Amino acid sequence: MTLSSQDYASRTPASDHTGPVRTCVGCKKLEAQSVLMRVALDGNRVVADPIRSLPGRGAWLHRSDDCLTKALQRRAFGRALRAPQADASGISLEL
Repeated sequence: MTLSSQDYASRTPASDHTGPVRTCVGCKKLEAQSVLMRVALDGNRVVADPIRSLPGRGAWLHRSDDCLTKALQRRAFGRALRAPQADASGISLEL
């Protein structure tokens, strides 16, 4: 799938951030990495990675209940982490 310039422009971050840009797995909006929370796998459980040092693939999420709910409904964590059996039921936005 390729994005047209109009599609890409609608997904770009609102403000000019320097540094890495990631996509929230809940709302699919692009944001600076510093704004999003990284989650990763610990065994088969999805856990928050506040210092961004857990090994393996990570997924990025806004710290909002809406984004978490959308990600859980869409089963986005399993796809993003390439672990279809990932258990995201215990994930918390509080750190």
